[in-house]
Amino acid sequence: MMKTAWKQIERSLEKSLNPGVYTVWIKPLQGKVEGNRLSLVAPNDFVANWVRDRLLQVIREVASHVIGCDPRITITASTEKRVAPVVKSVPAKSLNAGSAELGLPLVETPKVIATRNWRFSFDDFVVGPSNELACAASKSISDAAFTSDHLFLSSAPGLGKTHLLQSVGNALCSASNRRAPRVACLSSEEFATRMVLAFKARKIDEFKAQFRENIDMLLLEDVHFFQGKEKMQEELLCTLTALRERGCKVVLTSPFMPKELNGVDSRLVSRFCSGFLAHINRPDMETRRRIVQEKARKLQVSVPVEVTELLAERITSDIRQLESCLNNMVLKARLLNRAVTLNLAWEVLDNYAVQNATPDFAHIIEFICKSYSLSEDELKSKSRKRQIVLARNTAFYLARKHTELSLKSIGERLGRRHSTVLKGITKVEREISLQTPLGRQIEKTTERLAP
Repeated sequence: MMKTAWKQIERSLEKSLNPGVYTVWIKPLQGKVEGNRLSLVAPNDFVANWVRDRLLQVIREVASHVIGCDPRITITASTEKRVAPVVKSVPAKSLNAGSAELGLPLVETPKVIATRNWRFSFDDFVVGPSNELACAASKSISDAAFTSDHLFLSSAPGLGKTHLLQSVGNALCSASNRRAPRVACLSSEEFATRMVLAFKARKIDEFKAQFRENIDMLLLEDVHFFQGKEKMQEELLCTLTALRERGCKVVLTSPFMPKELNGVDSRLVSRFCSGFLAHINRPDMETRRRIVQEKARKLQVSVPVEVTELLAERITSDIRQLESCLNNMVLKARLLNRAVTLNLAWEVLDNYAVQNATPDFAHIIEFICKSYSLSEDELKSKSRKRQIVLARNTAFYLARKHTELSLKSIGERLGRRHSTVLKGITKVEREISLQTPLGRQIEKTTERLAP
């Protein structure tokens, strides 16, 4: 029963987490459930600390569903003594065995992603004035006539970067003559994690070969993650250079354009800019309306015109939220055996950051000061108190999301440099994406914003 409970938790985590995160961090864990206690043993301190810092909350949530109560979780490193292997010229199988002896998750070659496993395609991407150029560039990169093999996509969160990135991979794999196209599709954090693990396992040469020689296409998300990480920037630059020399396709994404990045080597910025740059803006009303209609068609549900209008009017800056709201409304209707109506739409909208219009900068500052019980002077002050820094970073994030202000303009209005604004936004986005306790707190706060 104890082992069965952990296996159930493990299976649920595999479904809910990014495949790379699950393989590298969850799979190596040994788990045991006793009553309301979940004991996890990692192969070493490095893995234990990483899981404890970044995945504890998601493990707790999944475990509570399986066990039926809020579990007490302990994460420790294995006490078994491990002997580092002698470095010799040995075959790859022996290198894998060496990694196992070190107690590190194996750094595997980026797995080929079969066409059936791609989450998105161009067929279900709704094109409008805000994303027309980005979509055209994404489609063209698979065309031999396209003058650049590198594409850099930029947009605020939830506007379609991941959709287009996955669609490129989907299209290229479908059109490839290879039985199994060699594709690496991962986040920048996963790339960095694999590099660290390869270094610790004394397999850095193998890691370099994997990404420079053994793939035909690199799809890399959130490259702003490399800000301030000099060694990783050097490795990424060498990887992109090698791929370009081999004529490989590369698609990169970030909420920021290359010129807005801070703490990034000028050579790497130049490499980012050497391909085609495409920015995705917030969709207009008509595009949002068509997105709701297309999603409803896929869900095989009839959505009244007035409901479509309401959703498109109220959720304006995040397509991911718009689609999620429709999904939840349809699911609620089916569970309760009700029709999709305007009243039901209002009920579901209560759970989302809805608005009648985009809030301006002054309204955002007023909202932040009220939410964090601060004065505007305190928010603009040089104070480094945790609560004030958190409030300031949240203001940066909301200003970037809801206004057309540049990072420089946002910084000037709050007495901060462009680089400080960038770091603050990156920190908030990271906390929210990892769903840490702080990330959830920030998310709940920002959802209350209304014009």
